[in-house]
Amino acid sequence: MTTIQLNAEIYRTMGIIAEDENLLKQALRYLKKLASKKQDETLMTEEQFFARVDKAKQGKSAVMLPTENLTEFLRRQGYEL
Repeated sequence: MTTIQLNAEIYRTMGIIAEDENLLKQALRYLKKLASKKQDETLMTEEQFFARVDKAKQGKSAVMLPTENLTEFLRRQGYEL
């Protein structure tokens, strides 16, 4: 089944139970449980964020000069465009 077909089937099934508040509550609880299993890789704690910033500061860095555009900057860094 494609994602579109799965979405359509979910909405059809929700329509069947839409009149029963208890079934809707059960469905909501289960959907929230499923959603919590999917991790967002971009989420991080404040400590994790600042640890990444500190690590980045230790690596190679470059400064774009006020008079150059992005193409000039990239060429100066050794990128072939």
